[in-house]
Amino acid sequence: MKLALGTAQFGLSYGISNQTGQVRYKDVSTILKLARVNGISTIDTAIGYGDSEQRLGEIGVRKWNVVTKLPAIPEDCTDIYQWVRKSIEGSLNRLKVNHLYGILLHRPQQLLEKNGDLLYLELQRLKEDRIVEKIGVSIYDPSELDALCGRYKIDLVQAPFNVIDRRLIESGWMRKLSERGIELHVRSIFLQGLLLMSKKNRPENFNRWNVLWNNWEDWLRISGLSATEACVRYALLFPEISQVIIGVNSSQQLLEIITASNGSMPELPSHISSNIADLLNPACWQ
Repeated sequence: MKLALGTAQFGLSYGISNQTGQVRYKDVSTILKLARVNGISTIDTAIGYGDSEQRLGEIGVRKWNVVTKLPAIPEDCTDIYQWVRKSIEGSLNRLKVNHLYGILLHRPQQLLEKNGDLLYLELQRLKEDRIVEKIGVSIYDPSELDALCGRYKIDLVQAPFNVIDRRLIESGWMRKLSERGIELHVRSIFLQGLLLMSKKNRPENFNRWNVLWNNWEDWLRISGLSATEACVRYALLFPEISQVIIGVNSSQQLLEIITASNGSMPELPSHISSNIADLLNPACWQ
């Protein structure tokens, strides 16, 4: 199963389409059980996702492949080694595991700053100590990989990708990552739910892209697919992608996505796409 479970909603009130806030504890447990039964075996979390790691540890994730993320190193940090070790030990304790599948940098540009070599060295030590299997980066734009992959050998990249955000393909990085044996996980396949919204529910500040939304909705009508089916099936099409991360607020949502993943996917027209950061990067939405 190429679907992986994103957990930002488990620790925070996350997502532009989220109307219910942080997922309740008992619902998190139900979601994890349903995911496991359906062959999902990878969890994506982060130190910065509120109490997500804590909740996952209390429920139990020892049998899962867990990927977590380090936040940005504080500016006043004087000992990179100690900071990284302490941060990861905290994650292991909260998750109640002794091994992680992956550790990603939430702010990978720090690898290109003055302490970048020290940071990378410590990540490598974590691999050598078998605390983590793979080290890598979480990026917002594939162009970030130009400098990062030119300087460091990484094992895992997490990047945004969806029906309108095809920068991984257009930049050539989807192919290059595969050729270099770097595992690729994609997130934001629903663009935080924006791709699933009807016109009346979509926030007004996105109206400047109405031509794109109209093209998307017209194609869905012609194809006979729901927005969920198209978004999930498109991401699952690509053999270069190892894991497709999905975030859900309920077990019902998870079941709908699993069901939607089965079926054919017609060719998607090239005009249903964008490379505008103001649209594709949620950090720009404010």
